[in-house]
Amino acid sequence: MLTLTSLGGAGTVTGSKHLLTYGDTNLLVDCGLFQGLKNLRELNWQRLSTDPRTIDGVVLTHAHLDHSGYLPRLALDGFAGSIVATRATRDVAELLLLDSAWLQEKDAEFANRKGYSKHHPALPLYTVEDAERVMKQFQPVALHQPIALPGGAQLRFRRAGHILGAATAQIDVGGQRIVFSGDLGRYDDPVLHDPESVPAADYVVIESTYGNRRHDRSDPVAALGEIITRTVRRGGTVVVPAFAVGRAQSLIHDLWLLRQRGGLANVPVFLDSPMATSATELLQKYHDEHKLPSAAFEAAFSAVTYVRDVEESKALSANRYPKVIISASGMATGGRVLHHIAAFASDHRNTLLFSGYQAMGTRGRKLLEGARDVKIHGSWVPVHAEVAELPMLSAHADSDELLRWLGGFDKPPRRLFIVHGEPEASEALRERVQRELGWQASVVLQGERYAL
Repeated sequence: MLTLTSLGGAGTVTGSKHLLTYGDTNLLVDCGLFQGLKNLRELNWQRLSTDPRTIDGVVLTHAHLDHSGYLPRLALDGFAGSIVATRATRDVAELLLLDSAWLQEKDAEFANRKGYSKHHPALPLYTVEDAERVMKQFQPVALHQPIALPGGAQLRFRRAGHILGAATAQIDVGGQRIVFSGDLGRYDDPVLHDPESVPAADYVVIESTYGNRRHDRSDPVAALGEIITRTVRRGGTVVVPAFAVGRAQSLIHDLWLLRQRGGLANVPVFLDSPMATSATELLQKYHDEHKLPSAAFEAAFSAVTYVRDVEESKALSANRYPKVIISASGMATGGRVLHHIAAFASDHRNTLLFSGYQAMGTRGRKLLEGARDVKIHGSWVPVHAEVAELPMLSAHADSDELLRWLGGFDKPPRRLFIVHGEPEASEALRERVQRELGWQASVVLQGERYAL
């Protein structure tokens, strides 16, 4: 008997963990951290309802922490199987997991030093050593090649767009085929290839991050230029919280296009994220995974000043000359960008610019919803800066693009399962699928077991 149970990423956009059980085999598709709201983050400290020691393998669709960030903890709690991922995903995951562990160690250390945690002592969910250890369990594989999984199942990855290495996962077991979308990217993205269609499946599990929205189709480069221009005219700085993998590189490309059009003048651009700098190097390594010709790549990424040293980062926060700072994390949940927000948010001349999805409960979401102060490292920072958003730069497929990907199947699956979305987004996608495609579709409930 084949069953599907979501242990995370159902009713929310974080913590994606989807358990396939067939016979005596347990296979986990994605293994993400819960982020955002406190009650979600606290779930990271609860043991899974399925004993990690009984999980035979993990299939990882891509490396973003809401899909990969729980892996070190899973291994710490007894998981000893292989983690199957594309080669690029394996390398990106190493960057993200080591950074996640380092930040957790530093946050725990800071909380203990300042005494603002209710836990004594405050502990990281996992350490850098734990993250380094779990990397040894990765099994990197090629796209499009059939791969054997535990229990006689077979896996095939196809491109999903979204970020470097992201893939959809087709799993064939017991004469049935189930396809997981992971996170789908945009069609006609200037950097990444389109999501690849899948011809057939018995069951499909699809994300719904933007299941109730269509992205603005206006020119993102022009919109970016307008925001930078009015900020610089005020004598201000633009701080861009950006996901270190994917969004940071797309922004650099857009800023280069803006400079080509004469819209950036002499405004300096800084990438203050060692991880984003390393991710940029991975774009060079995996040149077949993106559309940028080598000449355009070198031109775009040489027009940016890379900041690795902590002292350089501090100097950047102290510098009040007009500039653009791109820094992680994308939802302002941690990292160096918090120091820049603390430094620039209180001045009306500056702009905080968001360019990707902001999960409920994150600082980014609160700022976009009009918060006039934000808590950073235990202190409240007043917000007088302009807060702007460029939703057309999102790396997630919108509702039209989700329907376009579903339209690539030759015939309807027996059932569509909708995950990885806030409730209103998932329900809107379900209604649209049933109305326009006539498919049987269900919004997955966390912890509910579905027989396939």
